[in-house]
Amino acid sequence: MEKAHRVEEVRGAEPIDRAQATVGARATVGAEEMSTAAKIAYRPFGLISGIVGGLVASAVFEQVWRRVSDQEDVPDALQPEYPWHEILIAAALQGAVYAVVRAAVDRGGAKAFQRWTGEWPSD
Repeated sequence: MEKAHRVEEVRGAEPIDRAQATVGARATVGAEEMSTAAKIAYRPFGLISGIVGGLVASAVFEQVWRRVSDQEDVPDALQPEYPWHEILIAAALQGAVYAVVRAAVDRGGAKAFQRWTGEWPSD
């Protein structure tokens, strides 16, 4: 009886019975299970889209580097023939390109997942 009284307090002044409270509790549990299932289902999808995003970001960065510098190869920090400023500029540009591509891939993947499943893959 005490449990039914608490349900009435939460719902307001309208009296409800235990059957209605049970149905509401089941709906809440079902929504939580669906959210957990969506999170689990998104993991491999997110992993694959992350790998593809990394490959795309690498290709984009190489194209951008070729256009902004007169060199074909991207400088590496351990290559002594490149000056400091060129290595730091390349690293900053690479970080910016990777961040933009990753954000676009993550958001696009989440939107596609939502279209396919009806669930947003939130954390």
